[in-house]
Amino acid sequence: MASRPAPVDAVRIRGSALPGLQAIAAESNRSFPRHMHDVFGIGVMDRGGQRSASGRGAVEAVRGDVITVNPGEVHDGVAMRGEARAWRMLHLAPALLSDGVSPGFELTRPVLSDPALRRGFDRLFTAVVEGDDVLALEQGVLRLLRDAPGARAPESPQRVAPAAMERARARIADDCIHAPTLAELAHEAGLSRYQLLRGFAVAFGLPPHAWLQQCRLSRARRLIAQGRALADAAADAGFADQSHMTRAFVRFLGFTPGAYAAARCG
Repeated sequence: MASRPAPVDAVRIRGSALPGLQAIAAESNRSFPRHMHDVFGIGVMDRGGQRSASGRGAVEAVRGDVITVNPGEVHDGVAMRGEARAWRMLHLAPALLSDGVSPGFELTRPVLSDPALRRGFDRLFTAVVEGDDVLALEQGVLRLLRDAPGARAPESPQRVAPAAMERARARIADDCIHAPTLAELAHEAGLSRYQLLRGFAVAFGLPPHAWLQQCRLSRARRLIAQGRALADAAADAGFADQSHMTRAFVRFLGFTPGAYAAARCG
């Protein structure tokens, strides 16, 4: 008689700067009984597989599949062959969907193979883990849900008054240390969050958070050039910490803040 696999049950939960958005990483070989959540869930199976009941019948998910669940949808989860499976989930409060996604939004496919959606999930999950600010997370949520099954088609591009976009950009430029929320920028421009997100990128070539990052990079470079310590420059430029600043330098400039400081002093 075959022995049962040893129990595996590990869950890590991480909150974010955006209320209603949580990241969960789990590994388990146990069976979960039928239950439901009051949030939307979008996740990725990283290893192994599971069978589960869903609002649309029985489904199976294996490594690389995207898995979804709606608020109030009854589901369960059984590991295939009793072996541990690993997955990551983002839990999103329904309020996060207001004004950017249809009020009747529903995730219509409990399991799907969609590389583009998986990449969007990975970006947002990483943003939560790395402690990105509210503006970056809001953008990530709207983009992820816009592309998810069940989302309505994106709004048609429309002409947005340059003055409206300039007001939003000025709001960022006036205080790049304290990032505004997407809702605040949209209010400043008199638009919905999705209209602001699309219109800003069309007007300035970058979405709001990317533009904010460039403002912070410019400020950090000026401060470092003035001889400020790297940790102080990071804080005074609006980065969460020095490591966030370093990642931004390397990603956008190709060198570290330390290398830049050394070159300025040399």
